[in-house]
Amino acid sequence: MAQSTTQSDTYEQFLGKVRRIENLGAGASVLQWDQEVKMPDDGIEARSQQLSTLSAVIHEEFTDEEMGEYLDELDAADLDAEQEAVVREIRRQYERKTRVPTELVEEISRTTSEALPEWKEAKAEDDFSIFAPILGELIELKKEYAHHIDPDADPYAVLFADYEPYIELEKAEEMLARLREELVPLIDSVADSEAELATDAFSGEFDPETQEELARDALDTLGYDWDRGRLDTAPHPFSTGNQFDARVTTRFDETDLLGGLTSTIHEFGHATYTLGLPDEHYATPLGDSRDLTVHESQSRLWENHVGRSRAFWEQFLPRVEKRFPQVDASVEEAYEAANQVYDDNLIRVEADELTYHMHIVLRFEIERELIEGELSVEEVPEAWNDRIEEYLGVRPETDSEGCLQDIHWSHGSFGYFPTYSLGSVLAAQLYASAEEEIDDLEGRIREGEFDPLRDWLVETVHRHGSRYTTPELIEEATGEAFTADYFLEYVTEKYGELYDL
Repeated sequence: MAQSTTQSDTYEQFLGKVRRIENLGAGASVLQWDQEVKMPDDGIEARSQQLSTLSAVIHEEFTDEEMGEYLDELDAADLDAEQEAVVREIRRQYERKTRVPTELVEEISRTTSEALPEWKEAKAEDDFSIFAPILGELIELKKEYAHHIDPDADPYAVLFADYEPYIELEKAEEMLARLREELVPLIDSVADSEAELATDAFSGEFDPETQEELARDALDTLGYDWDRGRLDTAPHPFSTGNQFDARVTTRFDETDLLGGLTSTIHEFGHATYTLGLPDEHYATPLGDSRDLTVHESQSRLWENHVGRSRAFWEQFLPRVEKRFPQVDASVEEAYEAANQVYDDNLIRVEADELTYHMHIVLRFEIERELIEGELSVEEVPEAWNDRIEEYLGVRPETDSEGCLQDIHWSHGSFGYFPTYSLGSVLAAQLYASAEEEIDDLEGRIREGEFDPLRDWLVETVHRHGSRYTTPELIEEATGEAFTADYFLEYVTEKYGELYDL
């Protein structure tokens, strides 16, 4: 790097390097989407090599001497607030990545690519032993990864920081403990309630192709930008992409109309956040989302605060009845069916707003014990079944409805699960602020007017990208520090009314 290079030139050269790296990552993301949605089964051998190579190139580009020189020079430069944010985010990643050998990055990428079909087969065959060996490999690889980053830290805390770098694990644990402490009595009260909800409002069999048409109706209603997105099916619903291409996947069950609909709305929440990021900052931290607590808050807000509301069902129920004439339910019955608390639910993505968090606590505890060596891979099915029976009073009969139901461990995503509950908590805090600032928000939803809420979220959350840390963004958006108060008030009031508590 020439000594005569001006500060402005240095920053632009640095940004050019960042954009190259981000675009390599975006290409890898499309390959991963294809692997889960479209790729033929026998494509895995080539795909694992492709993704492994890309991960190595990205890692080498990110950690080379030139990146270090740019960061050192810019640390001492007079930058504006946006430039400082970009340097902060790249510095944080650089310091973590430079501690991890490229060979380990390649091995993790290759193993996760190979783990996906193993998980799919194990789930289809209902046999955890098929997935167990490669899961054990991934756990050891991720422990090694965490040790390289910080040999003196709690390895699970290091992994958690990959998904939520600005909220301490201790804070996440405190929130999970509070949810468990306050939700379990509420769940028990619901179980003891004699209220009779219309739980059969959507019972029957529903053609998957027609369900997909209904899912597209929902995306149309909410305002999904089809010019920058698409809908497909996948074994485990997800959304991926960037502000120019944010794709949604879902899945359909012939006996569960609500499941496919709510998962579609959930993934819409992720996609609408991605689409709300500023175009002009694409492939830089200012055009990237702010980690998974915030991302999950967007999906849970749209799924629960909008998609399960009375106002939503007042305007969307006619669409359901048009696609499925056999549905004969009132708005109140549809609302009750969409919000029933299940006393026998085993599947996280189908869980109600209350028992959902017990699913998260279970996963958090098990994966933390796996990383810390307190639980062996072979013990996972029994530990899973014992805990879900303890927390929810129901025991899986198969691995598929137990420890094989989630895709995350096949991705090596240890430390991810707590962000689901953190996101739900933040969703309630954001929605409370939106209700204060948007005139008659409920009435607008009832009329099918979703632009005001979407525009408010773009203005308060999306447009900032990663300019702020998570706590800063929450305070910027709501005027308050991150708190579980709004979520607990929301569910207590909502389910108290539903179940006459």
